Amino acid sequence: MNKVPLPARPKYWHDQRASLNRPGTRHVPPRTITAYSMVSKLTRIISHWLLKTEPDVFSISDLAAAPNRSTCWDGVRNYQARNFMRDQMRVGDPVLVYHSNANPSAVVGIAHVSALAYPDFTAFDPKDPHYDSKSKVETPRWFMVDIQLDSIFQQELSLQALREVKGLEAMELLRKGSRLSVQPVRREEFQIIRKLGKPKNFATR
Repeated sequence: MNKVPLPARPKYWHDQRASLNRPGTRHVPPRTITAYSMVSKLTRIISHWLLKTEPDVFSISDLAAAPNRSTCWDGVRNYQARNFMRDQMRVGDPVLVYHSNANPSAVVGIAHVSALAYPDFTAFDPKDPHYDSKSKVETPRWFMVDIQLDSIFQQELSLQALREVKGLEAMELLRKGSRLSVQPVRREEFQIIRKLGKPKNFATR
């Protein structure tokens, strides 16, 4: 990730997501309005996720300090991880925030998806580390979502500690060789981790 909390959208993005920066507004991109509106918020199955970030690049403290505790999750360059964000993530889905390549690597808090997937514009910028010459404005290859921080764990849960917790044996994060930066999490796994982490919540959303 090459994190900059909610940078201004380039001109080519027009005003499709202009409402994002207006307080009290939430915008559903036209591509997903139909699909999203077909499923009742009361009946749809909530998906749970884990997102990895390197704390020396963008930590949960950086997210907490960002405007509205929100950021775009840019820089994902794995197709399976991209597909999870583009095709399956929905507004409101809970997210575990995981510090990777840390000492120790650990789950450190909870966020939620605050905006549906839209083109990752860092792929269009030749000066950006995540530039991809094959990703075009007209035919974007990479996508990102926005997330908003809900709570920081009072008890960080290291990878080693999670391996010893009953009920997490099948968790994707703990699978040998698992390297995806965007991972699905079972509801039961999410609940176990939330209880162990003793989250300290921000303002209720």
